[in-house]
Amino acid sequence: MTESRGTASVAVVTDSTSDLPAAERERLGIRVVPLNVTIAGETLLDGVLTQAEFFERMAAAPQLPTTSQPSVGAFVEAYAEALEHAEEVVSIHISSDLSGTFESASAAAERFPGRVHVFDSRNLSMGLGFQVLAAARAAVAGASAADVLEHARRARDRVQMIVGLDKLDNLVKGGRVGRVAGLVGGMLSLKVTLTVKDGAFEPIARTRGAKAALDHTVEWCAERMGSARRGAFCVMHAMAADRVEWLREALTSRFDVSELYVVETGSVIAAHTGTGWGVAFLPEE
Repeated sequence: MTESRGTASVAVVTDSTSDLPAAERERLGIRVVPLNVTIAGETLLDGVLTQAEFFERMAAAPQLPTTSQPSVGAFVEAYAEALEHAEEVVSIHISSDLSGTFESASAAAERFPGRVHVFDSRNLSMGLGFQVLAAARAAVAGASAADVLEHARRARDRVQMIVGLDKLDNLVKGGRVGRVAGLVGGMLSLKVTLTVKDGAFEPIARTRGAKAALDHTVEWCAERMGSARRGAFCVMHAMAADRVEWLREALTSRFDVSELYVVETGSVIAAHTGTGWGVAFLPEE
């Protein structure tokens, strides 16, 4: 079956922290509700600024940008539009431990009893995005809402993500440090790698130098792939394009890669992480 917009009885909605590749978002008809970022007193929708523009403005701002979830009204509008072409909606969002987005979406869903199903990905960026893609592909194939949710759950159970940060400054100042707090002291030239566990950031390691951190990233991926050799991968980056090609080559030489995406993290996520890179992947069952 050819995947195309408007052919499913179930519509899939997500938020802008999913960092979905634009081509896949369009091809599968996924609706994206943007979060908000406030920088130097101006509030913008996530995605309005390019990554380069955002980092330039963040560097010039007197304070770290702040972020906020979409309004309930923004979700109500998205659901109403989706339900004009579908019987039900599955709405998949950033971890409820990291954002109030899930709460806003759930409040909006109450306006459409039994027709909108909100799902907590317990993840973000393409750790969320791969769940959305799994759900949307099932929806386009004609699955019921219950089956679409089951595809999202199965992807949530399998998806893995590692993030490498050049510094922890933004994470600390933004209050998202949580279990990463123990890594803050004595950073010097160390690079920090994190994952998302139980919906929140979990520290993995501190590594001296970018090359060692990138090597560690790929080794961690191999460990988490387990016995699987084939899977879908995504390389994410925030002003770290120079590391993308290295990671792309390392991943394709090490694994049987069924899909490989490269995405720039959006303004909302970058506000909390600063510069860095990441790899999300979904081992095949």
